[in-house]
Amino acid sequence: MLNTYFRVIVGFMVLLSVVLTVYVNPNWMWFTVFIGVNLIQSAFTKWCLLETILVKTWRKKKVVKAVQVVK
Repeated sequence: MLNTYFRVIVGFMVLLSVVLTVYVNPNWMWFTVFIGVNLIQSAFTKWCLLETILVKTWRKKKVVKAVQVVK
């Protein structure tokens, strides 16, 4: 499930950066480059900031759901 969220967010960010590049300013292409470099880096290091953020928020949701079930 986490992998699905990751792919949706990254895909949305790429599409958004392309739209911003076409309609706002060509410098937005650097955002697309940043996303690509981050994906390549995470393939080699097995670490990605977005994944870390998603895992932390995922755990918080599980804790909140567990507390609600106990009540």
